[in-house]
Amino acid sequence: MRPANRANGSIMQQPWVETTERFTRREAGVIFDMDGVLVDSQTAHLESWKQLAAEIGRTVTEEQFRATFGRTSRDIIVSLFGPRHSDADLRRLDERKEFLYRELIRGRVPAMPGAIELVRSIHAAGLRIAAGSSGPAENVRLVMDELGLHAWVSACVTGQDVTRGKPDPQVFVLAAQRLGLSPRRCVVVEDAPVGIEAGRRAGCRTIGLCGTHGRDGLTAADAVVERLSQITAEMLEGLL
Repeated sequence: MRPANRANGSIMQQPWVETTERFTRREAGVIFDMDGVLVDSQTAHLESWKQLAAEIGRTVTEEQFRATFGRTSRDIIVSLFGPRHSDADLRRLDERKEFLYRELIRGRVPAMPGAIELVRSIHAAGLRIAAGSSGPAENVRLVMDELGLHAWVSACVTGQDVTRGKPDPQVFVLAAQRLGLSPRRCVVVEDAPVGIEAGRRAGCRTIGLCGTHGRDGLTAADAVVERLSQITAEMLEGLL
């Protein structure tokens, strides 16, 4: 934690110099969920689920879709379309749904407001950055490429790297490992209650971003923000 005495004013005069030195020394990281945190993907995901449902003679409502936030596609397929699917059917439906999603966003990936600026600024502050997503590697790669995140994000974990989806903590434990950090030295930024639970179970501190869920649904987080621009290196240091 920062010492309470701020009388010398150095924090205001040289904020990034001091912050960079502190975080390099303390070795801290931030793990971002992707959908709903770095990417404003809700509309495209809903549309891709509706398209898939239409192809198999089913329907999906927005309410049903919202109840699945943060879970893997295979878990969502079982939730929306029932459990009676072979592994081959699950794989086929999963791949088809994610293909439809990528075609909807290709060439126009919608970054969340403030996402690029936040990633750039906390990288400059000396933090290590990872993305921990329930989505497939192809989705994560498309977003990373089109938003130019490779310069700042040094580790990624996708749904294909884990065997258990959120709220299991596996995705965030693995992300911390790939950053070379203990989970206790990481802050998870999530927009879904299952993601907040996964982060906490991993041993990370958590920030809930309002959007797909309101503030009331994110009360388990250590901090809740309305916008990514409210997250600062100072806030992250305070949580750690």
